[in-house]
Amino acid sequence: MNKDVIYIDVDDDVTAIIGKIKKSKEKIVAIVPPKRAGSLQSAVNLRLLDRMAKADKKHLVLITNNPALVALAANALIPVAKNLQSKPEIAEVPAIIVDDGDDIIDGSELPVGDHAKRVPVAAHSRTDSRSDVVESLNIDEEPEEIAGPVGLATPVSKKVAKERNQVKIPNFDTFRKRLFFGIGGGILLVALLVWMFVFAPAATIVVTAKTSPAPISSTIKLGGTAATDFKTGIVKSISQQEKKDVSIEFDATGEKDVGTKADGVVKFSTNSISSLGTIPAGTTLRATSGATFTTDEAVTLTPSNANAGVNTPITATENGIDSNGATGNMTGAPSGVTATLTAPTANGTSKITKVVSADDIERAKGQLIGQSTDTEKAALSKKFVNGEKVIDGSFTVERGDATATPAVDQEAPATGKAKLTIPTTFTIYAIAKADLESYLTASLKSQFDDENGQKVYNTGIDKAALSNFRKDGETLTATLTASGQIGPKIDDSTIKEQVKGKIYGEVQSTIESIDGIDEVDVKFSYFWVRTVPNNTDKIKIEFKLQDE
Repeated sequence: MNKDVIYIDVDDDVTAIIGKIKKSKEKIVAIVPPKRAGSLQSAVNLRLLDRMAKADKKHLVLITNNPALVALAANALIPVAKNLQSKPEIAEVPAIIVDDGDDIIDGSELPVGDHAKRVPVAAHSRTDSRSDVVESLNIDEEPEEIAGPVGLATPVSKKVAKERNQVKIPNFDTFRKRLFFGIGGGILLVALLVWMFVFAPAATIVVTAKTSPAPISSTIKLGGTAATDFKTGIVKSISQQEKKDVSIEFDATGEKDVGTKADGVVKFSTNSISSLGTIPAGTTLRATSGATFTTDEAVTLTPSNANAGVNTPITATENGIDSNGATGNMTGAPSGVTATLTAPTANGTSKITKVVSADDIERAKGQLIGQSTDTEKAALSKKFVNGEKVIDGSFTVERGDATATPAVDQEAPATGKAKLTIPTTFTIYAIAKADLESYLTASLKSQFDDENGQKVYNTGIDKAALSNFRKDGETLTATLTASGQIGPKIDDSTIKEQVKGKIYGEVQSTIESIDGIDEVDVKFSYFWVRTVPNNTDKIKIEFKLQDE
């Protein structure tokens, strides 16, 4: 079985030793005392250690060669070992040698005063090897009575003996904890009181001033990046813009024969010398059936071939079978030249299909332009995230050239659906709150002279309206309307000096005596604060309008 070795310091008292034993995690605890361990030179202390160890379900072993300590351990029934490797045993106490000779003092022969100096040992008072002194301090069992010195005291009651034998050991760990908690609580209490009565007190003075409305209505120029200037009527503005392709699907309603074109061969001939020359490719010829054709190659008539004629291939201008079977002479040749089909035209086929017409594109364009742009407008407005005043009427939509897929006269897909796309630019303007506030303040101040003691209490920015947006080339204008509030000029620092250190009623009477003030209220920071602080930095002045 494992054991725990505890080394005792010279200065350790019995309480410290008990604390070390309790902290041990092993069942066997070996105590190694120094040469001079005053706390272990007491039989009572050793019995206390043994009793505590048994209560904690531990076994003590005393490691010592000191005869006196070994004897005390034997009385306390504590095992002793010479070293940590030796087997612990309970030492035997040598019997007390009693001198039966003449050395025994006869109490009758002593003077009366000498009786107190010598206490004879009662006969048969020992029942084992322990001394009577140790037995009289038995802390494990409750004796019925304790005999005092012979001839000097009467027997002690059981209750008194028990009280004498119960030795109370103070718990210094608990005492230290309570001391620390007490000191900590005291510090926290002092800190709390300092905070409550030094740092926490503050006051807000709410002053309701007598004000009058001051309307504003003016035309402003949106200056873009130009600085706000009331004198020139320019207000700095910002904009949000988004470019995207807007598309719409539409039905193709046009029809077209997309079959193959008829072809043939025509012979050019002439009997007139003046008609000789080159007939260019692409010359349009018309058959007697009404079908039209164009020459595929250029033909040159010379004196040597003019009478016999020169052949060239031709192709119908339209798809379909209507151009097949044309024969005979054709019109459209140069003057004096005869154009004759060498064989009936053929190979023309018909295939009627849906195609995109110009009317289809115009109708789709109208539908696309007629679509609501509220979604785009709302999306752009949400991009102003710093409280800007949005000019609702400044939302503009600029569209580019429309593109149809398929294009005009092109065959539509099997579904008959076509798509029209128009590149579009969405733009909206706004004014930053700080710039609008600056313009409104300057406009209100222009309505009175600072020297007459007037002050702007509210610029009316919360209910300000921007309307009648116009764009004339690069010039952007809008109408600004608002209603501010102006009233008497009251100095904040003067009020703070007048109310510091005063209670609620004194503050009211002091400030309400000032001309132009209608009502006064005081809000203290916490319920225990009843006086306005003397520190003006902890006093806040708020002005309130009459209609708020």
